Amino acid sequence: MAAGTTDYELQDCALARALEVVGERWSLLIVRDAFYGVQRFNDFLTHLGIPRAVLTARLNALVAAGVLRKEPYQQAPLRHGYLLTETGLELWGPLYQLSRWGGRHATEGGPHHLFAHARCGTDLDLVGACPKCGGGPVPPAEVVMRPNPAHTGGHRDDPVSRALVRSHLLLEPIASAAA
Repeated sequence: MAAGTTDYELQDCALARALEVVGERWSLLIVRDAFYGVQRFNDFLTHLGIPRAVLTARLNALVAAGVLRKEPYQQAPLRHGYLLTETGLELWGPLYQLSRWGGRHATEGGPHHLFAHARCGTDLDLVGACPKCGGGPVPPAEVVMRPNPAHTGGHRDDPVSRALVRSHLLLEPIASAAA
């Protein structure tokens, strides 16, 4: 394999191309946190426990791929938040389904969070649709995330995790650790 190439570059497959964008370790967790409302670098850093250099590289790659966009939230010193783009928002379905799969098959104590349709309060089905309202998958801006009272696994004690113990709409900015 030539220097600088990755394992997927030689694969002529849409899944391989998607993995080029979001398949690096930490990338999907960064995207997940962006859906949860995390926007600031330090909040990603403390919630994920990721090395600073790795987080910088992953955020830059997700911005370059058009999954996230940088938006200034402070001018002096200049600081940026990271928000999902339309392209990034399209990852909600696969991310939700992977999370559901993990909650059923790979997580001791069940899923940490449950997801419901904000309009009617009904829990989403396996594909992210509202069984009560019908139609296709519910867009992330109409999804409420709440803690799963039945979850018996460990709980983190960073500012983002503490904010996520309350129900809130996806994409709604959570209280920053810096606030």
